[in-house]
Amino acid sequence: MLTITRALYDRIVAHAREDHPDEACGVVAGPEGSGRPERFIPMLNAARSPTFYEFDSGDLLKLYRELDDNDEEPVVIYHSHTATEAYPSRTDVSYAGEPGAHYVLVSTADTDGAGPFQFRSFRIVDGEITEEDVRVVDAY
Repeated sequence: MLTITRALYDRIVAHAREDHPDEACGVVAGPEGSGRPERFIPMLNAARSPTFYEFDSGDLLKLYRELDDNDEEPVVIYHSHTATEAYPSRTDVSYAGEPGAHYVLVSTADTDGAGPFQFRSFRIVDGEITEEDVRVVDAY
């Protein structure tokens, strides 16, 4: 289960909406080994595409150095889908290289009649996708 604060949830959704019609992407870091998302890090989609996201390699290197310096790890890796449901694509699965991370997808398309977005979380390990519950809390 992903437990995330309302503030972080709202920031991820806002980033997805702001970058629409392009896919948004980013990371929420947390203390190493805690599994607790704390620090919101929006990233630039270097692909600037409505159907694909790509972290800029220089930004990604800088991010991982910063995480190491702060004894943090990527707890949530998120991106948006602009025209499809919030479910990992084959490309998403092939790029999922953090087995301990929660992969959050936000759809900015109304694909299920439930409103203007979906917020879903998955674990992706060795190509296997497992959806998990999301619990939004006021604070940890």
